[in-house]
Amino acid sequence: MEAAPEALSTLVDTRRVLVTVGAGGVGKTTTAAALSVAAARRGKRVLCLTIDPAKRLAESLGIAEMTTEAVTVDNARFEAAGVPMQGSLTAMMLDTKRTFDELVIRYSSSKEKAEKLLTNKLYKYVSTSLAGTQEYMAMEKLVAVKDDPRYDLIVLDTPPTANALDFLDAPERLMEALDSATMKWFIEAFQNSGKFSLNLIAKSAATVLRTIGKITGGGFLEAMAEFIAELNDLFGGFKERAARVQQTLRANDVAFVLVTSPTPPAIKEVLYFAERLDEARMPRGALVVNRFHVPPPYAEQGLSESDAAQGIAARGLTLEEDAPVRLVQAHGDAMKLAALDASNVRVLETNTRGMPTVRVAELETDVHDIALLARLSDVLMSGGV
Repeated sequence: MEAAPEALSTLVDTRRVLVTVGAGGVGKTTTAAALSVAAARRGKRVLCLTIDPAKRLAESLGIAEMTTEAVTVDNARFEAAGVPMQGSLTAMMLDTKRTFDELVIRYSSSKEKAEKLLTNKLYKYVSTSLAGTQEYMAMEKLVAVKDDPRYDLIVLDTPPTANALDFLDAPERLMEALDSATMKWFIEAFQNSGKFSLNLIAKSAATVLRTIGKITGGGFLEAMAEFIAELNDLFGGFKERAARVQQTLRANDVAFVLVTSPTPPAIKEVLYFAERLDEARMPRGALVVNRFHVPPPYAEQGLSESDAAQGIAARGLTLEEDAPVRLVQAHGDAMKLAALDASNVRVLETNTRGMPTVRVAELETDVHDIALLARLSDVLMSGGV
């Protein structure tokens, strides 16, 4: 029998890791920050790990700049904003290359081999730009800090990719890249003599590489072959770590918080993501629907021009003559938006089998300070609007 879904507040209280996922522009980073604040207010020692290079999170927390070093927000900042803090909140931004460097040092067969790879002129590019590297290193960092005794909860804000599923596939894609036929060709051509030789590569591949060599120069191919051969020395360690990353994401103390807006494209993507989590046997936690339009006042009985005129007069406002008419039109538009959002969210809930859904009303302003983050955290913990 399937376990009953847990409220978002219960997940914050009981899980070790919360992973926020969703399409770009749906408020994923802000949600991660608000969840972190909520947990810290409840006495948790929280690490909020972000991959998003935007400075919004740092600005919201009152930090001058988000860095790759862990920065604990001074509780006095929360007190000054009228937000009592029982625990602590530490924030950190992922450094993809630094995380990759640490793996190279850890899994190289010798210090010399590690140094040789780290100083390779292609390594700097590949360690930050190889397909799947950033997403994979985000998961690596999560594994590294998951058991850190300094923290009770880790909130991971996933990479701002066009496809929110990229980070789930990152371990396999990185392994496929390192274990590809092209990589094996280079290794075969280099490892026997320590020099790059096209004689050992299939004729068709050798022809292509000679053409590349004419354009880039032989030194480029030599450097690439050396880089790949040295990287191959780490393959076993990377493969082992990729398996551990996948195991970590399936642990019982991990939950995914799926963040979306009520628009059909965003809902379509988050539903697909939920399906993929099921297929990968990864624990779904809760849904957060940001920028939800709630019904306006007088939604049930409707707003007449007479009501609008009386409201304007009661407030002592001096407006244009047609103001009541325009207010009624705006009220009607707001009702339509609210009804549309409610309909879209019903479709979402129907297709997520009782997964807890937290609706967050569209705010008057962007979340840009601690007070607003605390307000959002209250909404998330109370179950939404």
